[in-house]
Amino acid sequence: MERAGGCHCGAVRYKVDGPPMHVAICHCTDCRKSSGAPMVAWAMFKAHQFALTQGEVTTHNSSGASMRSFCPKCGTGVFFVNEENLPGIVDVQSATFDDPDQLPAQVHIQTAERLGWMAGQHELPEFARFPGPE
Repeated sequence: MERAGGCHCGAVRYKVDGPPMHVAICHCTDCRKSSGAPMVAWAMFKAHQFALTQGEVTTHNSSGASMRSFCPKCGTGVFFVNEENLPGIVDVQSATFDDPDQLPAQVHIQTAERLGWMAGQHELPEFARFPGPE
């Protein structure tokens, strides 16, 4: 099955062909710092399954062999490669897929680095949009 996605501004587009190896929510410090978010969801594919179809990315060496590629126009993180620890693998930020609901997270990883206040987030009140005025 082929899936497509891209960055926020639309300058970068990609496709993947076939199922992911897994989909994980990562809590590592490196992911948090690069995204500005408390966690990042990733869909892992073999490199041959992934292709850029439009635009070009800028790549940043975030730590050691960790290469993070993002749109140079809008800054959206798109994919991650680490040939030392994950040879032949491309991790795609799963929220950048056109239909991210097709790739639900299956596991939390790097929880040793998880922010302490993230453990109970599923217990917080929920609002369909914004909370009303007090």
